[in-house]
Amino acid sequence: MVLLHVLFEHASGYALFAVKEVEEIGMLLPQVERSVLSLAKFNSMVSLAAFFPFKSAQAALENINAVSEGVVHADLKLFLETNLPQSGKKKAPLGVGDTKIGAALQEEFGFSIQTGGVVAELTRGIRLHFHLLVKGLTALAASKAQLGLGHSYSRAKVKFNVNRADNMIIQSIALLDQLDKDINTFSMRVREWYGYHFPELVRIVPENSMYCRLAQLIGNRKELTDESVESLEEVVMDNAKAQAILDASRSSMGMDISPIDLINIERFSNRVVSLAAYRLELQEYLRSKMSQVAPNLAALIGEVVGARLISHAGSLTNLAKYPASTVQILGAEKALFRALKTRGNTPKYGLIFHSTFIGRAAAKNKGRISRYLANKCTIASRIDCFSELPSSVFGDKLREQVEERLSFYESGELPRKNVDVMKEAAKEASDVAVEMKRKLEKQEKKRKKREKKQALLANGDTEVNGDSGGKKKRVAEEEQQEVAAEEMPAAGDAPTKKKRKRKSEPEEIEEAPAVEVTADDTNTPAKKKKKRKSEVIEDEPAEDIPETPVSEKKKRKKKNVE
Repeated sequence: MVLLHVLFEHASGYALFAVKEVEEIGMLLPQVERSVLSLAKFNSMVSLAAFFPFKSAQAALENINAVSEGVVHADLKLFLETNLPQSGKKKAPLGVGDTKIGAALQEEFGFSIQTGGVVAELTRGIRLHFHLLVKGLTALAASKAQLGLGHSYSRAKVKFNVNRADNMIIQSIALLDQLDKDINTFSMRVREWYGYHFPELVRIVPENSMYCRLAQLIGNRKELTDESVESLEEVVMDNAKAQAILDASRSSMGMDISPIDLINIERFSNRVVSLAAYRLELQEYLRSKMSQVAPNLAALIGEVVGARLISHAGSLTNLAKYPASTVQILGAEKALFRALKTRGNTPKYGLIFHSTFIGRAAAKNKGRISRYLANKCTIASRIDCFSELPSSVFGDKLREQVEERLSFYESGELPRKNVDVMKEAAKEASDVAVEMKRKLEKQEKKRKKREKKQALLANGDTEVNGDSGGKKKRVAEEEQQEVAAEEMPAAGDAPTKKKRKRKSEPEEIEEAPAVEVTADDTNTPAKKKKKRKSEVIEDEPAEDIPETPVSEKKKRKKKNVE
């Protein structure tokens, strides 16, 4: 009697095992656990009922993806319908290792599903002895199937959502924060190092990157003259500051410094300046990526804060799945758990505190505006995640709503209704989408035209080369025929006379109509006729040039025959 059926998903296919006896109470005892390791004892409890091998690696990947997502694949449905006993008073339950696929199977078929407990231990034994329980399957073949499926499954997971480029945003915002810390640390090091020589410069120029550029430019303060004011003004962008630096250098309290120390300070300050320049380039790169991946979120809350939210959530998809209450306190987890532990006040905002809206709100309205802003951020992230064509129309409209709500808290002016704003945004977004589709279609047409032109040019070159070779061959053959015609005749000067006659024939033809026309009509039509006939006669030989040698040869052959 079968007590339980166990479904096992392997890289090579689906397997259904029938469990005849099982010890549920003593399953966790060491003796029973050791019995699972022995094939003879385990085979007495579990036997293979059916096996469905996957047809190809692609089919295996599709089935395993469906299992991981908790979806019943068509192959699995067919396998279970075919092999599970449908009749009988008491049906044996089906044991499944994954709870997701278990819930999906229960919804699909309606019979009882068992997960965990005994099923987990039986699955452990089946996994260990699988290649021995299935006939024709070796351990090497099973390991190869597992390795191949593992590679393809991981590759498919990495390729998923490849067009969004969330990882680039996460890495760039992390690098941007790290660069801010490093630039601050290195700038403080330059200040301390160069401050021994020129301590008054810190008060005049408090900015880090500008201080490093000045330390690189000035070097030894004693070498500053009135002529160096222009170069100082280019850095500080202020004539008064440049003059103050020059005056401070003449009456400075700093110690003298050796040239070697100055060289090291200049080199280090040069590195800090280059890091600051790279930080600006990275920030511009982050803006461009955010405009491609999450334009609405960037338009609503800014590129940096939006990127931090995506980074903290892990991806744009995860951020879109979060409710507004989670987005509101995202980044303030420590304060939240501390408040829950001590039963104090929970935090009102997390990463969205860096937005300008919360800074502009009054102290009593900060919590309200943060809740409203988190709601709009959730909407914007969901639109960005699931829209096909990225546009910032909804982000601009949501930003206008937050501005109106902020003015409502301050002045009491009623904001517009959300329904009206979203209708306007949907209309504008549809127009923008149509325009973007037109542009994409134009670009696609241009690309196809370029490809066609390139293909035609490539084919044309080969054809032209082929034609030129054919023309050369024709010309060579004609020359050979002419030479043969000149060498061949033995009938004296006959061919030459014929040539002369042919040349003189057009002249006779031209003269004859001229005499006839002058006798009857005026001179003007005669001239016209002359011109026309001469044009015709000039055109005819040009057309018949390649045929002349052949016709001459035929005539000569006829004469020789006669």
